[in-house]
Amino acid sequence: MAVTTSKLLWCTIRFKEKEGNWWVKENSDPKHYEPDGLGILDPFQFPWILDMMDPLREYGLSNEVLEAAFVPFQPQEIDKDKDQTVRLVRVAEHILDSEEQLFALPNVKDGDKGAYADFLEHIMRLRVKLINDTIKLEQKLTVEDVDEQLSELRNQAMIEGRDIHPFEEIIDILEFVPVGHEVPSDDDDDDKPARPQGAAEDIADLPDVEEVDKDMEKNLRWDDEDEPAEPGASEEGGESEGGGKASGKSGRRR
Repeated sequence: MAVTTSKLLWCTIRFKEKEGNWWVKENSDPKHYEPDGLGILDPFQFPWILDMMDPLREYGLSNEVLEAAFVPFQPQEIDKDKDQTVRLVRVAEHILDSEEQLFALPNVKDGDKGAYADFLEHIMRLRVKLINDTIKLEQKLTVEDVDEQLSELRNQAMIEGRDIHPFEEIIDILEFVPVGHEVPSDDDDDDKPARPQGAAEDIADLPDVEEVDKDMEKNLRWDDEDEPAEPGASEEGGESEGGGKASGKSGRRR
């Protein structure tokens, strides 16, 4: 079975100062990564999320699931005169092993059946295990209970006509606690990471890359997914590629 080259090689992002988050403006594969409402984790948010997931490791947090859920990008060009727009290029690095400060784009290529959706379900299940293990509840909490309550947040966002950023989406799960309860914590909370306060001007201090890595552009394959190459497709992936628009609860909640 032939393997197609990923077309997701670059994206441009802009900073919304009011909410303090970065959102995708354009990208090289809009068919699978619809820019409208697609947020991206900045180099301050992603490490914070990793720290917040530490308690889940003893419950089976999978680095493989985590790695597959995000596509790493690095700043290439900053246009401060154009709506604080930054051009990012994809890097061929394992996001968990890299020492660089990277942006992390949710892998929403396959929507509800994709890697990012799997990641959200994975950490939700682990959060439920942690809560049931540390809080005495009259009835065991279930994943369905949590998803139902988080659905109320999604519905409220829809009513307000706003998109939910992946940072908000993830911490809603990592900080979930049943109403009227709290998760016991250590007496000393000094080691608990402070929530990041990302700002557009901080990006200027990040390392830039001059151009897209040519070897990566030619050889980068989308994770371990194989799909037949369509007729007329070029070496870079052509104009046609299998798959559909990302949707559902894969981080594209409106």
